Amino acid sequence: MDAIIQLDKELLLYLNSFHSPLWDNFFWVFTSVSVWIPLYASILWVVWKRLGLKGVWAVLAIVLTIVLCDQVSSSFFKPFFERFRPSWEPSLEGLVRLVNERRGGRFGFVSSHATNSIGLALFTSLLFRKAYFTIFIFIWAIINSYSRIYMGVHYPGDIIGGVLLGAALGYGVYAVYGWFSRKVIFKKGEQKQTFGSEVWISVLIGILSITIIFISSRLLLKLM
Repeated sequence: MDAIIQLDKELLLYLNSFHSPLWDNFFWVFTSVSVWIPLYASILWVVWKRLGLKGVWAVLAIVLTIVLCDQVSSSFFKPFFERFRPSWEPSLEGLVRLVNERRGGRFGFVSSHATNSIGLALFTSLLFRKAYFTIFIFIWAIINSYSRIYMGVHYPGDIIGGVLLGAALGYGVYAVYGWFSRKVIFKKGEQKQTFGSEVWISVLIGILSITIIFISSRLLLKLM
């Protein structure tokens, strides 16, 4: 176990060493929750447009996925394992590069960002079943997870743990939703509606958001 922990620290220091003012600005914004409100809203809109009132159950399932991912990672795993974030680890003092001196909470296993991102990505990809959306949302989730290493507030092990937890919870909630939709939402003999081209709206809004973050990060460099 000690060897694994040491390897985790060394991998963090390697990955965290690649910094530049541009990417500091980029990941500082990318890792924020509020900047993704348009993406989240577009996903809810797609569900509502295709499923109508029956989409309420899918929306509730998405909300349940996020709540479970956030609470299980933050309220159970972190206080249970009590593993210091690298930003709070005394042996790494002065070695980890932090962005704007943001340290985060004291404990970091598992990463809530990774858990929430992967949980949402897995559930929505199974719900929409569009290859282009699946590719986009998992790239988004991976970048969001990696941003925590870049920011110096999580070890790679925290991210891997969050990915596994998020995948388990996302799939678990979707399995329950799938069973519920077959038994309750869609009556016997009623054809289940599939999602169409409206899913592109979420992908385009997500790409536009990333583009705006990158451009604003470059512009901010000129003002500094």
